[in-house]
Amino acid sequence: MKKALILALLCLAGAAAAQDTPSLEEMWKIIQQQQATIDSLQKQLAEQTEQVKVTSEQLEADVEAQQEAIAVVADAIEEQSAPANRVKIGGYGELHYNNLDSGDEFDFHRFVLFFGYDFNERTRFFSEIELEHALAGDGKPGEVELEQAYIEYLFNDSTKGTAGISLVPVGILNETHEPDTFFGVERNNVEKNIIPSTWWEAGLGLNKQFNDQLGLDLFISSGLNVPTSGSKAFNIRSGRQKVAEAVGSDLAYTARLRYNPVPGLQLAASYQHQTDLTQGALDVAADLFEINAQYQRDGFGLRALYAQWDLDNNVNTVNAARAEQMGYYLEPSYRFGADRRFGVFARYSVYNNDAADNNADDVEQMDLGFNFWLTPTTVFKFDYQDQREGGSDDGFNLGVGYSF
Repeated sequence: MKKALILALLCLAGAAAAQDTPSLEEMWKIIQQQQATIDSLQKQLAEQTEQVKVTSEQLEADVEAQQEAIAVVADAIEEQSAPANRVKIGGYGELHYNNLDSGDEFDFHRFVLFFGYDFNERTRFFSEIELEHALAGDGKPGEVELEQAYIEYLFNDSTKGTAGISLVPVGILNETHEPDTFFGVERNNVEKNIIPSTWWEAGLGLNKQFNDQLGLDLFISSGLNVPTSGSKAFNIRSGRQKVAEAVGSDLAYTARLRYNPVPGLQLAASYQHQTDLTQGALDVAADLFEINAQYQRDGFGLRALYAQWDLDNNVNTVNAARAEQMGYYLEPSYRFGADRRFGVFARYSVYNNDAADNNADDVEQMDLGFNFWLTPTTVFKFDYQDQREGGSDDGFNLGVGYSF
């Protein structure tokens, strides 16, 4: 503005020099007119600047509102498309032929279906329904079982909780037992009779992964209810209630520590305490201790496991029936050929859970055999079993299994 006034004065001065000088009053009017013009222009500029600012803020608000609307629509579309991308279906099965001293038998041992659903990124549902021995019903050999049905909630990337029917976190096979994941037609006797796999209970679980090497699993659940008389008295496997109107007088508390010190090596130790293994009948406390190792490097594999139950000795019936039940096995294996589709194994196992005879010998068994994976999840199996001490059920087994 000052520059404009100076320019006006210079113009007036030039005009005065060239011709008659105007009066001071006329000069002042000219200056006032120019000043008014300048003020008007400044006012228009300020108004236009404010209008641009308001328009910019409005545009930003409109863009943000449109983005929120798009997010809402996207969520709605995702909800509507849930059946396509949130439902999970799978399963496994295995057919066995057993040619043993105890008899020859064909048996579609297990037919299993998995069903899951992702409610959102944090909340999921898992379930497993199994038909054992192909035919269930009165007088039939099989059973229809609900082995898993639980909700899983992810608290964060390293911590999750579960509620419902879950597999007990113990052993090697109890949680991972699809036929393409292990050697041998039948599951090993130690995990079958001592742990006893497959073992599921109803309860609350917590899984924590501290880092890439160390993890912890906790499970508070329903417990076993073993018979207190007869040939199966205090037999651990006979105590599974399978969450079928299960007596819940005494709970079970399970903890497992997982450790992976180097690539290919997995170590785990589990401990369970149950205040009364008979659910109020005799007040018999019981403790399970189990430790296992799995190693895989190139084609070479090794599995080893030891498990032991200790029952309260305060009741004489327990002393006579079996206060301690234990088992262990060692299983080296080797996979070879194109895509390592062929595998051979040997397993040495020892166990003793004969509740009917406190003086029974340990059952010592040697298994030799091979697997052929037609695909990574379809497998053909053969093994020969030789029961040495404590048993005489020798022979061979054939099997085919799959998972998807």
